[in-house]
Amino acid sequence: MSQLNELQPVDKDKIKLGVPLESPIFDAWGNQLFDAGAVITKEDELQNLLEDGYIDTSPQKKSPEQMQPLPNGSQAKGFSQPPTNSAAIAPAILASTSTTNINNTELNKESVMLDLDNVRWHVGETFFLQVHDNPSIRYTVKLIGYVKNQSILVTAPKIDGRGAIVRDGQTFIVRAFPGKKAYAFTAAALKSVYTPHAYLHLSYPKIVRCTAIRQSSRASVKIIASVSIGDPEQTSAAVLSDISMGGTSGLLKKQIGKKNDHGLIKFKVNTAGEDVLLTIPIIVRSISETENSQEFRYGFEFSEIATQSKIILSSFVHQTLAEIE
Repeated sequence: MSQLNELQPVDKDKIKLGVPLESPIFDAWGNQLFDAGAVITKEDELQNLLEDGYIDTSPQKKSPEQMQPLPNGSQAKGFSQPPTNSAAIAPAILASTSTTNINNTELNKESVMLDLDNVRWHVGETFFLQVHDNPSIRYTVKLIGYVKNQSILVTAPKIDGRGAIVRDGQTFIVRAFPGKKAYAFTAAALKSVYTPHAYLHLSYPKIVRCTAIRQSSRASVKIIASVSIGDPEQTSAAVLSDISMGGTSGLLKKQIGKKNDHGLIKFKVNTAGEDVLLTIPIIVRSISETENSQEFRYGFEFSEIATQSKIILSSFVHQTLAEIE
């Protein structure tokens, strides 16, 4: 296993179908996926490596000037041009890399610190801005682009369709959730521009925290759902208490179906500022009576999730887990 703080995303120009790998490839947790010299022959394997592969930049491969370790959380600075209160906001995103939610469920998250050059965001990527001194205020914006070491350009924050008032120097926790990773950094509003189109300059981050979240990581939620199980079909409302990419669990007022029955679950999630209704096939994996004997706790495994639903669910789970930090 490689050290997490020595991992950097693969160079997509150096990995090709049918060409031997120049160096070993690791996942985001430091587990080796491929040896040096291995040949990638399948397009889906190639795409997975380009999205989620890392190389080991260990000290023996570096010059003395490059052998300084990546900053730890207490050393990280969020801005290239920080306001005077930048030190106060650093702890907001620099929490421990492995934590436990309110249901004592291990999140199994590992984080690495990256510079922006190693982050693969695209124009139009959704960013979530959380006002540092008032966390209940959040905006959803889109990435327009950036000027290296100067600023990041995003669409203007809005509230109910109207432009929000953002003062110069206002600080944000910025999050993004592309693919299987969650990114977070701190930034300050440098300048709001209103013509010809409204957009916002954010300070350019020196480092970005990248968190990879395991398939089994469960986020604490409170979601009302509709569950249909069995043949003939039985339906009940449910209150979901946790959710992951692999399944969910929650309370039902009545017992329906039995273990290993197949069914459907329907519930709404909010992601990228929009409410989306998901309908996902499930398999009943556990049923237990609660202490008050008036409710039943069910464990459901998700089965054959449609591609679009998987993207939405992934974004929601990652967003919820990242906000627990």
